[in-house]
Amino acid sequence: MKTYTAQPGSTLTLDNLGERTTVNLYSEEGFELLSNLWIKAATERRMMYEVNWLGRPVIQFPNDIVVMQELVWELKPDLIIECGVAHGGSLVLFASILELLGEGRVIGVDVEIRTHNRKALDEHFLRHRIELIEGSSVASDTFEAVRKSSENAKRVIVVLDSNHSTEHVRRELELYCTLVTPESYLIAQDGAQAWVWEIPRGKPDWKDDNPLAAIMAFLAEHPEFAVDDRRTRFGITSSPKGYLRRLPTSPR
Repeated sequence: MKTYTAQPGSTLTLDNLGERTTVNLYSEEGFELLSNLWIKAATERRMMYEVNWLGRPVIQFPNDIVVMQELVWELKPDLIIECGVAHGGSLVLFASILELLGEGRVIGVDVEIRTHNRKALDEHFLRHRIELIEGSSVASDTFEAVRKSSENAKRVIVVLDSNHSTEHVRRELELYCTLVTPESYLIAQDGAQAWVWEIPRGKPDWKDDNPLAAIMAFLAEHPEFAVDDRRTRFGITSSPKGYLRRLPTSPR
């Protein structure tokens, strides 16, 4: 990898089809521009598919994995609910931290848990901390199964990482916010879909149809939740505005 000399006063210029933006590299604006461009370039290169945790693909940027580890360690939840299983890497990530804590379990919800992924999870040494529920995350019977399984949990984190359309995420937010305990988190992932619609691998529909739009609509109607910007302090994240903390005085 090549290194570049960038002394104090260096600038960063983005030429977007003739429209130029120039910022001081070491300013707040420079950090923001560089971070945003990294997300675009890394998404184009599908870098999120390069990450594994204890043998299972996570499909997340490393910075978000570190933040989730911090969050779980701080809160010490007895239950984490994740909508969207894929290869099960995030479930294994959460289960491994809970294993170190000595308590807690993870519920993974997916409309389809593919045979090879289920087999890999069934054979994983952390399987005893993982419960799998197959079904659409917004279907009434699926949600009821999750709600029933979470009845005795005292501290609950919810992570939404399934279908990334605005409509679907909005429905998930409305349903699963009711399971989040005060001072815990409702995490809607991949809002950065709104930031990568124009990249070569992107889709124009993502500009308006994305989790970030659902998050902003949800926040406008739910003052009991607030964005925790500390969780995206590294600049590089797939989940802008996605770490929603339930305020301590709000009823569950």
